[in-house]
Amino acid sequence: MMRTIATVVRRDLLLAFRQRADVANTLLFFVVVVTMVPLGVGPELNTLRTIAPGIVWVAALLAAILSLNRLFANDYADGTLEQMLLTGEPLPVIVLAKAAAHWLVTGLPITGMAVLLAVMFDLDPGTTGILVASLALGTPALSLIGAVGAALTLGLRGGGVLITLLVLPLYVPVLIFGAGAVETAAGGLSPQGHLLLLGAMSLGATVLAPWAIAAALRISLE
Repeated sequence: MMRTIATVVRRDLLLAFRQRADVANTLLFFVVVVTMVPLGVGPELNTLRTIAPGIVWVAALLAAILSLNRLFANDYADGTLEQMLLTGEPLPVIVLAKAAAHWLVTGLPITGMAVLLAVMFDLDPGTTGILVASLALGTPALSLIGAVGAALTLGLRGGGVLITLLVLPLYVPVLIFGAGAVETAAGGLSPQGHLLLLGAMSLGATVLAPWAIAAALRISLE
């Protein structure tokens, strides 16, 4: 199983490297959304500190949705996805590896860039650390939940809009607890509860989402 995961992750990372423009567009979208808000709100530091957690998390959520279209679409178009079904390897393991690769090229860079973007909102190092921790714990859930929506809309016309409608309500709890962790830390309280809930969501998605993704892919390919 680990060999299968490593092979699929390595393959998807290689494809992402060859299609750097698509990955760059997603990350650039995240940066643009976050950087435009201070320009529109103004230089009031207290206001920027207050809105920073929500802005960064909303931008991360939208960037994750923007990148979902390419999760299975290319493999579906060239027949690779059907070949994966015929390999005999468990399909939930394969889709888990693809979701992991998606997180590595989307969620992980977003988490890293949050350190620099936090400077724009004048966040102190402690609050910035909680922001990074919340993104690290929550973005895997975004990739896994989003993969369910990508699988359900595979091959449909206007699939991008449908993905947004399907996954956006499911993203709301992650958004609430992710931004809430940072706000709690900024208020001088312990964010441990929020972070534990984010970790539990990602862990639960890791266990349950691959089976839902696999079932959705089989339906889409029939």
